[in-house]
Amino acid sequence: MNHDESPVLDALAAYHRQDYANFCPPGHKQGRGADRPVLEVLGADVFRSDLLATGGMDDRLSRGKVLERAQELMADAVGAEQAFFSTCGSSLSVKSAMMAVAAPDDVMLIGRDAHKSVIAGLTLTGIRPVWVRPRWDAELHLAHPPSPHAFEQAFEEHPDAVGALVTSPSPYGTCSDLQGIAEVCHRRGKPLIVDEAWGAHLPFHDDLPTWAMDAGADVCVVSIHKMGAGFEQGSVFHLQGGLVDPVRLKQSADLLSTTSPNVLFFAAMDGWRRQMVRNGTELLGTALRLARSARAEIDGLPGLNVLEERLVAKEASHDLDRLQIMIDTLDAGISGYQASDWLRAERAINVGLSDHRRIIAQFTFADDEKSADRLVTGLRDLTRTSLPTPRSVVLPRPEDLELESVMSPREAFFAAQEAVPSGDAVGRTAAEQLTPYPPGIPAILPGERITAGVVDYLRTGVAATMAVPDAADPSVRTIRVVRAG
Repeated sequence: MNHDESPVLDALAAYHRQDYANFCPPGHKQGRGADRPVLEVLGADVFRSDLLATGGMDDRLSRGKVLERAQELMADAVGAEQAFFSTCGSSLSVKSAMMAVAAPDDVMLIGRDAHKSVIAGLTLTGIRPVWVRPRWDAELHLAHPPSPHAFEQAFEEHPDAVGALVTSPSPYGTCSDLQGIAEVCHRRGKPLIVDEAWGAHLPFHDDLPTWAMDAGADVCVVSIHKMGAGFEQGSVFHLQGGLVDPVRLKQSADLLSTTSPNVLFFAAMDGWRRQMVRNGTELLGTALRLARSARAEIDGLPGLNVLEERLVAKEASHDLDRLQIMIDTLDAGISGYQASDWLRAERAINVGLSDHRRIIAQFTFADDEKSADRLVTGLRDLTRTSLPTPRSVVLPRPEDLELESVMSPREAFFAAQEAVPSGDAVGRTAAEQLTPYPPGIPAILPGERITAGVVDYLRTGVAATMAVPDAADPSVRTIRVVRAG
C-alpha cells in the first residue's frame, strides 16, 4: 500500500479548496461563529477543520471511502488484518472488544490490574470476570503483570471462559509475556484481547517490547494519544485471526460510539501512521537513546533511583518499555506525590504518574535534548530542596489487596446501596469502584468484599494526597456498599 498517502488529511485539504457553504453541523460554521477570545486560545485552524465525517470530509454515502482507506493503511502499517478508528478513547475500544467476545453471563479471564474502563465494560455488559492475579513485589509495593501460568491455571479452573483480557504495557511501562498468554488461549481455541493503550508505538521499532499482534493477540487496543501523535481520545483497535467476528466487533463499537466523531482525531491518527511508516524507526531510535542518557543522569542524582533491571527480573515483568522512566523517590525522603507537585509548581514540569514513592517520566519521539535537560535539571533542583516529611501511607499485604468477589460488578452496581463510614465498610460488599488515579487501576471493585487493609491504604493515601476521583466521596470517609438485607 502507498503509505505516503494520508486519506483523511487529503480529504480535509480538498474540502478546504472547495470552499463549501454549510447549512449543517457544526454550528460554528468552521469557526465563523466562534467567539474571538476562544479563537485566540484555540486557534482558528482547529475550528476550520472541525466538520462532519459524512457530508463533510466525505459525501453522505461515504463514496470516497476516506475513513475506510485510512483504516486499511493503519492495519497494513502494523501488520494487523483490520483496524478500526475510535474517537472515544481506548476506554470505548476495550468495551467494544469485550462485547465482541462475550455475552451477558459469559465468563472472561481478566488480569486484576485492568484499567477502570474494563470494569465499566463488565458493568455495562454483565460479563462475569474471573480475576487473574498479578505478581506482587512486596518491597516495591508494585504489581507485575500476570504470568502465562496464572492464565493456564485460571482456564483449568474455569474451562467455560470464553476468552482472556490482559493489560500490557502497564501504566508503569512493564509488559506481560503476551506470546505465552496467547498460546495458552489458542490451545483452547479462545481469543486474547490486549489492552495495549500504552503501546501504540511498539510496532515501529525493534528495540521496543513486542507488540500484541506480533505476539499472537486476536484484538488489541491502542491509544494513539498516549505514546503517539494523536489527540486525546484517539484510539485504534486492531484485529487478526478467525476467533473474533469482525462484524460483531464493528457492531459493538457502533453501539457504544458517538454518531458525531471528530474528524480532527481521524486526521491526527492518519497522519501519525504515515509519519511512523516513513520515519518511525529513526524517531523512536533517537527517543530511546535520549531516554537511556536521561536514565543514567537521573539515577546519579542523590536520593533518586531509576528502576529498570529490577522490573524485568525473574518473577517480575516480561519486558519493559524503556521510554517510561520510573523514578523511585523513597531514598530522597519525599513521596512521588510531593515530587510531582513540586515539579509542576516550581519548575513547570508535568510527569505522567505519581504514587507514594515514585514518579514516571514519559519520553516520546517528540522529546529532544532540551526537554531532557529540563527534566534532569528540575529533578536535580528537587533533590536540593527541603520538603516536609511525607505523610505515611499504610501499605497493605498482598492478600489485603486480593479482595473476594461475592457479586458481579454489574449486580453490585445496580443493587440497592448505602453510604457508610469507611471503617464500617469493612466486611461489606462494595457498590462502587475506588481507583487511585493515575494509574487508573481500581483498588476496590463493585462486588468485592472490602478489607480493613485496603481501607487503611486508601484513607492514608488520600491523606498523603492520593487522588481517588471516581469515589462518590473522594475523601474516602464514606464508601458506598450494597445495602444489607
